[in-house]
Amino acid sequence: MTPFQPLNLPNGSLIPNRIAKAAMEENLANPDQTPSDELLRLYQAWAEGGAGLLLTGNVMIDPRAMTGPGGVVLDDGQSLQRFTQWARIGRSHGAQFWMQINHPGRQMQANLGQPTVAPSAVALEMGGLSKLFAPPRALDEAGIEELIQRFARTAALAEQAGFSGVQIHAAHGYLLSQFLSPLTNQRQDRWGGSLENRARLLLEVAKAVRGAVSPGFCVAVKLNSADFQRGGFEPADARQVVLWLNELAVDLVELSGGSYEAPAMQGDARDGRTLAREAYFLEFASEIAAIARMPVMVTGGIRRLPIVEKVLANGVAMAGIATALAVDPALPRRWRVGEVGASAELPPIRWKRKAFAALAYMALVKLQMRRLAGGAQPNPQASPLRALLLEQWSTLRRTRRYRQLMAQRVG
Repeated sequence: MTPFQPLNLPNGSLIPNRIAKAAMEENLANPDQTPSDELLRLYQAWAEGGAGLLLTGNVMIDPRAMTGPGGVVLDDGQSLQRFTQWARIGRSHGAQFWMQINHPGRQMQANLGQPTVAPSAVALEMGGLSKLFAPPRALDEAGIEELIQRFARTAALAEQAGFSGVQIHAAHGYLLSQFLSPLTNQRQDRWGGSLENRARLLLEVAKAVRGAVSPGFCVAVKLNSADFQRGGFEPADARQVVLWLNELAVDLVELSGGSYEAPAMQGDARDGRTLAREAYFLEFASEIAAIARMPVMVTGGIRRLPIVEKVLANGVAMAGIATALAVDPALPRRWRVGEVGASAELPPIRWKRKAFAALAYMALVKLQMRRLAGGAQPNPQASPLRALLLEQWSTLRRTRRYRQLMAQRVG
């Protein structure tokens, strides 16, 4: 396999090359939670950049459950006009364009003022940052059934808007991932206990989504290879979940890892494992690709063409690139025309307090996206401290706006 060889998916559709723009949270919604002009400009840059697959950042299935203020929501309360524009831009240069659909579960900031739900009433443990997240309440049967239907409805609306697929987010410590992990799922009913029970929600969501869309519409799943926390979701668990997904009409599985508590997706593990600087999860992905009936994609730190080639040589069908495409959205196009040495990265942040360094790194990534969204060039040498302070100020402003919106809806 070569990076610019097309990929045939199980449902018969085609991805024009093996490079994906992986999901990053943009927080660039309009006040009514629809895609903004800035978000459309950002995706225009990525559509022109040459990746074969574009994945959106989190699109939430419920306006009351947000990974952050300024996020996009797609449910029956939204007009599809802005989503139709977004889909048209994302597909304008031939790429497949998939909407990542998600629910945060307990990983929702307390200052958003909304009730927080999870499989079990287990609070986040993030040291001094724990207080930023409210203790969740355990979902009941009715709440779980509503969630399944919301995932399916959002997928159906995405197809109506013109997207070519959806990706169900079951990684990074969000709600579906919380159900998979024995650390966060301590239920004693049919949704907890054994791995089969803990995986039940993800499998039911995948079935419901597939049933709500046409056969030619792609349905993918993003799955943790591991939580990177002792006693959590392990590679053997991920392997079994993929075997179960093999029995469903799933077109691709993306493997990542980690959560807010152990941000392995940024190269930081909590259980003593050392992660390589690039293609963090390649070893896991190679093992799972050997037993998966659908193509497997791996994301985590990839920024150079030789690493993309290494991913493909290891039997993995696609390489997902995130941060590097925020720094240089045209990397795939540059590689294709012969600039094989082209790369893009942000300088590492070596602050003593790792939690704040992780926040600053995410703020730097968002700064690059905001610059692209505003029509400017990225600035990877920007001050991490300045980026963090700007992001905190922007988050406070978006939080105030979100709380006002929710108060209006209740009123």
